[in-house]
Amino acid sequence: MAQIYCVANQKGGVGKTTTSVNLTAALAKIGQRVLLIDLDPQGNATMGCGVDKRKLEHSVYDVLLGSCSLEQAVVTSPASPAAPFQVLGANRDLAGAEVELVSLEQREKRLKNALQGVHAHYDFVIIDCPPSLGMLTLNGLCAAHGVVVPMLCEYYALEGLTDLVNTIKQVHANLNRDLKIIGLLRVMFDARITLQQQVSQQLKNHFGDKVFEAIIPRNVRLAEAPSYGLPGVLFDPGAKGSKAFVAFAQEMVGRTRVDAPATAVSPS
Repeated sequence: MAQIYCVANQKGGVGKTTTSVNLTAALAKIGQRVLLIDLDPQGNATMGCGVDKRKLEHSVYDVLLGSCSLEQAVVTSPASPAAPFQVLGANRDLAGAEVELVSLEQREKRLKNALQGVHAHYDFVIIDCPPSLGMLTLNGLCAAHGVVVPMLCEYYALEGLTDLVNTIKQVHANLNRDLKIIGLLRVMFDARITLQQQVSQQLKNHFGDKVFEAIIPRNVRLAEAPSYGLPGVLFDPGAKGSKAFVAFAQEMVGRTRVDAPATAVSPS
């Protein structure tokens, strides 16, 4: 059965898409069967996997609205023929979904229902959520077993975490009893900055094993990769950021092998 994880944080600019794309590619690289679902109308994760969002015959929008099945909309990323993974892409059509979903039955569970028939096809499903806590993110949270939270090691990021944790608790209580926080991922980390070191240590002290051991450094090669339509782990496998994402993928696989029950959602 596939492990379904949202990459979510209501703050923008914290590396959600970079995390989603590179985690997906790294999982595929180490032999996992992976599907990436792009729930952001900007479609950046779609493009970052080498899929042209402007040429999609079907997208996640069609799946959410029931115009086609998930199997019909999924495409294989051309970025890595040697370690293929699949993509359920997004484009500007998705921008209207927030309004259109309101009038539909089970509006917050449309993605969950669409995924029912594909669990056996994948080891992991990674969902890239938009930087908001609206209907699209809610669909991701309702479909997922857990949430990966990419975080900058800055004090404002700590404050924003509270809102996200409260939302996850509400979804857990009312819509998805399987949902839990898998872990906090420190991203764009610069060990030369004392403040980031201090915040990183605070995260470890407060959240304990809810903080991933892997740390993603600030890395120019990861930033360059999307312009080539490639995940960083494929664009420059030898870069520090790419190696860090492979280590993160290995840690994710290791965590899924531990049969931990979906206990309290709060990471504290």
